Amino acid sequence: MTDTPDHILIVDDDREIRSLLCDYLERQGLRCTAVADGRQMQAALAAHRVDLIVLDLMLPGEDGLALCRRLRVDSQIPILMLTARGDDMDRILGLEMGADDYLAKPFVPRELLARISAVLRRTRALPPNLAEPTTHGRYQDFAGWRLDTAERHLIAPDGVTVPLTGGEYRLLAVFLAHPQRVLNRDQLLELTQGREADAFDRSIDLLVSRLRARLRDDAREPAILKTVRGEGYVLAAAVAGAAE
Repeated sequence: MTDTPDHILIVDDDREIRSLLCDYLERQGLRCTAVADGRQMQAALAAHRVDLIVLDLMLPGEDGLALCRRLRVDSQIPILMLTARGDDMDRILGLEMGADDYLAKPFVPRELLARISAVLRRTRALPPNLAEPTTHGRYQDFAGWRLDTAERHLIAPDGVTVPLTGGEYRLLAVFLAHPQRVLNRDQLLELTQGREADAFDRSIDLLVSRLRARLRDDAREPAILKTVRGEGYVLAAAVAGAAE
């Protein structure tokens, strides 16, 4: 019995690129579906199991960043973002929206294959009981706070809306997915930033500090995000999910 080949979804409005990449990936033993925009992407995801999405940044209608952000509300399918410019801002925005990797055009198909293999290998290396965060309902409530996963901001106990950066949102989502469990720095880096951890030039310790400030958590004696000496950090609160 042979293993089922990984299914790659290519989302790019350039017909020649779609054809070239699908032909190449299928010759390498992968299964490939190619679509031109976000609407077709959603239809393909509804019809097929997809292992990884190659998502072009510049698309008609909703662009790649908007689609990536929307996907991350309720899906953790690995996303490899394509950008025509290779600009640092494109890269950082894509990663902060939840992309797992990026590749600047022009590129050779062999490099894309190597990136796909690396992303799949990395995401599958996570322990089965420590998966990347998924969202159950639009809201997640904890310690009197509420995270709005659609708008990606916090709502304080007094009703004040607190904006989050992409990194802060990803870190909080990881803690909410694994409440009352100690997570070490390597696990937090892997789950929030993956291969591109250095791209943000910010450590997990700094992100935790910033998130505590957002949560009005006393840095000296935190009650929500606690430090476990020699081990890591823990969200010391129960979490409840709620639909819109």
